[in-house]
Parts: sequence; structure tokens; C-alpha cells
Amino acid sequence: MAKNPGTALVTGASSGIGEALARIHAEQGGDLVLVARRRAPLEALKQELEARHGIAASVLVEDLTDEAAPARIHQSVLDAGQDIACLFNNAGFGGLGRFDQRDWAADRAMMQVNMIALTALTRLFLPEFVARGSGRILNTSSSGALLPGPMQAVYYASKAYVTSFSNALSEELRGTGVTVTALMPGPVRTGFEATAGMGQLGLYTGAASAGSVAKAGYDAMMQGRLNVITGLSPVQRLMLRLLPFAPRRLVLRMIHDMQTA
Repeated sequence: MAKNPGTALVTGASSGIGEALARIHAEQGGDLVLVARRRAPLEALKQELEARHGIAASVLVEDLTDEAAPARIHQSVLDAGQDIACLFNNAGFGGLGRFDQRDWAADRAMMQVNMIALTALTRLFLPEFVARGSGRILNTSSSGALLPGPMQAVYYASKAYVTSFSNALSEELRGTGVTVTALMPGPVRTGFEATAGMGQLGLYTGAASAGSVAKAGYDAMMQGRLNVITGLSPVQRLMLRLLPFAPRRLVLRMIHDMQTA
């Protein structure tokens, strides 16, 4: 077995990429702090991973749409005497529809989870990482961070923030022993697409598995890489390479049409 990677805190751990990241970390012999809104799947995951891998896992039921949740999570970790080695800021959600016709409360909650909670958790744990001289952060962004997203304007913009924030921190932390990696997957079958009302879109035909995306992100984090783009088909990768050379309005129209068909 590889060297024990220490304790990881995983947000959005009840399903999808977050659950897959927790499984990978447990396979490596690392303990876990599992965070999500739903207790039942967290408790089931805790019991399974403890029995299978002999690790210790704790459960924190928190809703990151609550502005006070990051501080409660951090305090719970302190109270338990847990030393976090890896922070997986994975929780997030999206939503489909024209911005002026969407529910503002839903979009505000999306920004709270995707950006504010992620930033707050990073700010709370980062000083401890720097003082110790080690620590790894994996922030789940999206390949959508690379361009605007008509019909998902707030979601794409929130992920652009995550990638920009992660990359800036990576440079700020150069030489400290702390690394920050942005995971930028393409379409992934995680349950996210159903919640966002996008499960029927052709965009999700042949979508990557949560497990394969999590493995690519985990490995990139352990290597201290800046970004990892994964879960794209060969055609999607080719389109991504060609986008900078295409007229901007044409690109925007293409993205709009992909998310309405």
C-alpha cells in the first residue's frame, strides 16, 4: 500500500465525484471526514469504507447553502482533533435555463455553494496547511470554466471563478509545500445532471463515469498539478482546442444550442 495520505475532508461526499474521491482515498489507507446534506448515504459510506479498508471516517451533515456551514465544519474538525491533509472542495450544483427566467434564490444558492463555501473552507484550512508545510487541495471546477455558458450562465461563471481562484492560489503558495489543483471534467453521470434538469440533453450521451473523473483528479492532486481536464470525448477535446480560433458569437451559439437540444 502507498504511504498513508492522511485525513481528507470531502464535501459533496454522498454521491457522484465526491463519493468516488472518498472511495479512492480510503483505498489508499487515508481517513475521511465526509460532508453532505444527507445523513443516510454518508453513514452507509462510512460503514462500508471502515469495514472494507480499516480506515476511520466521520460524518458531518451540513448544507453549504448556509453561510455559517464552513465555520461549523472547521470547528467540528478542530474539536475532534483531526489533522486534515487533503481538502476536496467538491460540492456544487447547476441549473438550466435563461438567466432572467430562472429562480433567483436557486442561482444565489448555487453561487453560495460553488464559490463562497469553497472559498471559505479553503480560507479556514489553508493557514493550518501552510503552518505545517504540507497539504493538498482539489477544487472541483468544470471544463465549462473555459468559456461562457448560455443557458447555464451562472454555473459556468461560478466554475470559471473556481479555476481562476485555484490557479492564483497555486502560484501564491509556491514553495510552501501546499498544492492546489483544479479538476475540470466534461459531462459526467453523477446525478448532478438530473438535479440541474439536463439529464435529457445530448450533451450527456456517453458521459464519463464519476469514478474515472475522480481518479484523474485524485492522481493530478497527488502529483501537484495545476489543472486536469478529463471526461471529454475525442470530439469534445478537438472542439475545445479549436474554440479559441472560432468567432466568439458562433461559439456562444453552439454552446446555447448544445444545452437546449
